Amino acid sequence: MSLQIDEAVLKGVVADVLRKLQAQASGSPVAESKKEDCGCSCDGACSRGELGVFQNATDAAAAAKEAQKKLRKLGIEGRDKVVKIVKATCAEKAVEWGELEFAETKIGRLEHKIAKLQGIPNLPGVEWLAPRGMSGDHGITMEENTPFGVIGAITPVTHSIPTLSCNIVSMVAAGNTVVFNAHPGGAKCAVAAVREYNKRFKAELGIENIATIIEKPTLDSFNELCASPDVNLLCVTGGPGVVNAAMKSGKRAICAGPGNPPVVVDDSADLDKAATDIIFGAAFDNNLLCIGEKQIFVVDKVYDQFIGALKKAGAFQLNAEQLDRLTKVAFTFKGDGGGCSHPVVNRDLVGADATKLAQIAGTSAPAGTLMLFAETNEDHLFVIEEQMMPMVPVIRARDIDHAIEMAVKSEHGYKHSGMIHTLNVVNMGKMARALDTTLFVKNGACVAGLGTGGEGYSSFSIATTTGEGITTPDTFTRRRRCVLVDSLQMY
Repeated sequence: MSLQIDEAVLKGVVADVLRKLQAQASGSPVAESKKEDCGCSCDGACSRGELGVFQNATDAAAAAKEAQKKLRKLGIEGRDKVVKIVKATCAEKAVEWGELEFAETKIGRLEHKIAKLQGIPNLPGVEWLAPRGMSGDHGITMEENTPFGVIGAITPVTHSIPTLSCNIVSMVAAGNTVVFNAHPGGAKCAVAAVREYNKRFKAELGIENIATIIEKPTLDSFNELCASPDVNLLCVTGGPGVVNAAMKSGKRAICAGPGNPPVVVDDSADLDKAATDIIFGAAFDNNLLCIGEKQIFVVDKVYDQFIGALKKAGAFQLNAEQLDRLTKVAFTFKGDGGGCSHPVVNRDLVGADATKLAQIAGTSAPAGTLMLFAETNEDHLFVIEEQMMPMVPVIRARDIDHAIEMAVKSEHGYKHSGMIHTLNVVNMGKMARALDTTLFVKNGACVAGLGTGGEGYSSFSIATTTGEGITTPDTFTRRRRCVLVDSLQMY
């Protein structure tokens, strides 16, 4: 058995012993040091702001600011080392951290928590940043990417460690440091990840606090982060409430807001493949993905065949009575203070297994069932709300134009994601123009839009609200122009 002692803890013990010896030598009484109980296994490190974990946003931002000054001195090579550390750590700890997040949040599917972390090594890093040069009769101009400084990042409970890790890769590759205010429901696992990253950053680069985090995040800590003079940019991955608050903060905000992605199936589609793709995408992590298929519009001509294809592919159908029973539990209505009410998703069912939802509906789905579905109209709550459950409504459309019309209505203008299954390129174009979404996938599962089953790269912050799209290191830079005026040509 080996004994591993945290360096920070060891320093604290040594300092305490020296203090007591000095007090004894001078004859003064020794006051016992008080170690704050932060509720985690850090042995008091959180209260001292060690390994990137702080008790308030002001201290976390100040530490990140000092770390950013040191990071700048290390140049692009230093940023690349940070990126490689994060990627290697995610690959190494994917199972451990996946289990940790699943145990804390209790939503989604464990195997998909692990898979998301295993995908972090594929994210773009410093190589994504490309300067632009111009030369002419009047000299030379160079445009390059420069960091903002310190970024305040808000992460969701749905993908706590993956979003945090993805943000560190993109933001540090761009030359920034970052302060996290995690969703309270996934804060403990996020804190564990930040602590581990800082151990490795310090060992490799001699810098702590490249990524910092507030140990016990609250609305107050979010507001404090937004107001901090040390924070130069905000990045929010979450629901409408936190997005709206960030956009009103007075700081520039990159916001990954809500989505309610529709999928259309027309009469030219490969129905068996469409059914398999939709189940894979909609059931991934129990439909927690913001890009996940949330409602299906199928043209009348192949509607019945498609229902059969869903069943053959393993989806379980609820009848009208069962759907009604589930709907009454899945949604509640909340008043707005003006006499009106609006539906609110039951958070206890978000990310729940399909078999659990079936039980609530009053039936029993076979073990291993990944997705439920039910036939509904276009105004059903499961259609108009981003429910984040593996229960997907299927709606009959008269034709492709009707299907696209209903899809646009259900997407609410979020301009987030959409899918179509068709062999008709005209129909592809029709839906692409009508939806105008950031992600649009043709003949594939939603995850193909982020490089799983399709070409491209991934990100856990898709900034649809503010228009940056799928975030990369370039997203978190300012464009700086340097101009040298003179006649320098060799011709």
